[in-house]
Amino acid sequence: MNKDLTLVILAAGMGSRFGGLKQIEPLGPNGEFIIDYSVYDAIKAGFNKIVFLIKEENYELFKETIGSRVEPYINVEYCFQKNDNLPKGYNIPETRIKPLGTAHAILCCKNNVKTPFMIINADDFYGRDAYIKAAEFLKNNHDEVPHKYAMVGYQVKNTITENGAVKRGVCKVKDSYLTKLIESSIERVKDKIIATPLNNKEPFEVFEEDTVSMNMLLFTPSIFEFIENHFSQFLDENKDNLEKCEYLIPDVLFKAIEENYATAKVLKTTATWYGVTYKEDAQQVKEALEKLVKDGEYPNNLWEK
Repeated sequence: MNKDLTLVILAAGMGSRFGGLKQIEPLGPNGEFIIDYSVYDAIKAGFNKIVFLIKEENYELFKETIGSRVEPYINVEYCFQKNDNLPKGYNIPETRIKPLGTAHAILCCKNNVKTPFMIINADDFYGRDAYIKAAEFLKNNHDEVPHKYAMVGYQVKNTITENGAVKRGVCKVKDSYLTKLIESSIERVKDKIIATPLNNKEPFEVFEEDTVSMNMLLFTPSIFEFIENHFSQFLDENKDNLEKCEYLIPDVLFKAIEENYATAKVLKTTATWYGVTYKEDAQQVKEALEKLVKDGEYPNNLWEK
């Protein structure tokens, strides 16, 4: 079935742990960024539109680098994460610098996304298999009630770095559907993989083939209404923490599941994640991309005509 599919790339993060704007760190053999490989894999899988969610001050930089490379191959639009789309009567402190979170980021793309869509992080390499499975789901999805959403689930062993802890959502899955997600800091400690929940609950062991979320989530435009309808509640609950609170899409997704507004199917992949969480990761990612090129998964020059 032919259906228009949109990929929303969340690129408004500050890259604080990496120490810079890591979305434009050249890592491929010809100076490609991780985003280049994401767009390339999305096109191969059947996506026909990209929406970059960025900071407005980074627009020219993105347009001149990433945009100029991929625009000949796919429809590209840009939108900005700004605090000018809050519910009426609400304000965020002017001193706040950090974006309001991933649910708010998605809401900022509402006017640019009219088709089934997937969100990804700009600085994560997800692997071709993940895009193929995601596109297949979106193409065959019918927007019924409860709305049918999905996430791509990775084996935890394929998503960690030896250079420190990473944030992952540890998933509980029943009959291929997501029932619980524990946002955690995950790190290999000696011969075990330990997840420390971000809500200060007790750490627990996870096993190599357990499923984790990499923020690769699939929606229909119906999610925008749900995000809007619950935005005021979130701001009320965090009225004393407006300087730091984040409106996160995993939290919104679970609220949608709890209220029977939506279901979330888990699309399992054996793909390997690569990313630059720490500066020390960069060389390892470069070597991994070089091997994928050598093995014929990608052309040596990704956008060469």
